[in-house]
Amino acid sequence: MRCSYCYNPDIVCGKGKISFSDALSFIDRRKHLLDGVVLSGGECTMYKDLDAFAVAIRQMGLLIKIDTNGLNPALLKSLIQSQLADYIALDFKAPHSKFRAITRTLQFSKFERSLDILLSSDISFEVRTTIHSELLKQEDLQEMALFLEEKKYGGNYYLQYFINNTATIGALPASHGRIDIGRLNCSVPIIERN
Repeated sequence: MRCSYCYNPDIVCGKGKISFSDALSFIDRRKHLLDGVVLSGGECTMYKDLDAFAVAIRQMGLLIKIDTNGLNPALLKSLIQSQLADYIALDFKAPHSKFRAITRTLQFSKFERSLDILLSSDISFEVRTTIHSELLKQEDLQEMALFLEEKKYGGNYYLQYFINNTATIGALPASHGRIDIGRLNCSVPIIERN
């Protein structure tokens, strides 16, 4: 994906690479200070040998959280079945109608498959959306909340607002305003994070 509001342009564009062995050494030196590790990105499920990396983290006795855009449902399913994840945060980038415009991909079906995998598993997970006022409007959030309701998602739907004055992949104007969650008509609990 190339979401213009992405806060990690350096990572997405390949800067700041660290080898798995260096990352594992870093974690190992701190394992007595940590409860767990968050595998994020960019998109962590794009990384080669992520499952082996998760096994090594698990062998250190640490919990694992996965932050994902859901575009690698097969790996997500494998990580869950192998008990290599304790919690997953699934980013719901946009409704189907705006998915390509916001993510620069035509992969909504992969996101949907990942959501279906999570819904049919016993793993704890959340669905969250970052809102930039130039990209997502009230009606878009309504469409997304109803999609989750139709999927029978029973967890909280977290809305987090874009933070202005942050380096991003794309040049965007400042984001203004907030969504009136009281006007979102659905049964899914919606919680604002910031």
